Amino acid sequence: MSKIAVFPGTFDPITVGHVDIINRASTMFDKIIVAVGVNTKKTTLFDLALRKEWIKIAFANNPKVEIADYEGLTVDFCKKHDAKFLLRGLRNGTDFDYESHIAQLNKALWDEIETVFIMCNPELSYISSTLVRDLIIHKADYRRYLPEGVTPKS
Repeated sequence: MSKIAVFPGTFDPITVGHVDIINRASTMFDKIIVAVGVNTKKTTLFDLALRKEWIKIAFANNPKVEIADYEGLTVDFCKKHDAKFLLRGLRNGTDFDYESHIAQLNKALWDEIETVFIMCNPELSYISSTLVRDLIIHKADYRRYLPEGVTPKS
């Protein structure tokens, strides 16, 4: 049985922080599904097709990474794909407080799911999609925060 992890998020846009977490996790899992969540209540700057294309570009050389989109509960997506692991990156204690509650709820919904937390590298701890979007919107230099080949129109 292969070890499949799901790394969920909106990836609006994918950042070098996301890429770092996924690349480091790919040494632990047979497959990582980058699951792009579609939340009708959340406004994104970039459309779904473009966000998925950027993820594809970022992981063109990593055969362990697959890309999918989904609506609904992440744990239901995991069940559908027989993924027993949820991958989450943590930047700080605030992230842990938030993510640990979600992990406990997911475990209550499906006993077979395990959440794996990976601390980001310290030099990437301040990077978030929210901050990068703000740089893009305000036409500041955002390039060092995005993977090579990810070039949003500012």
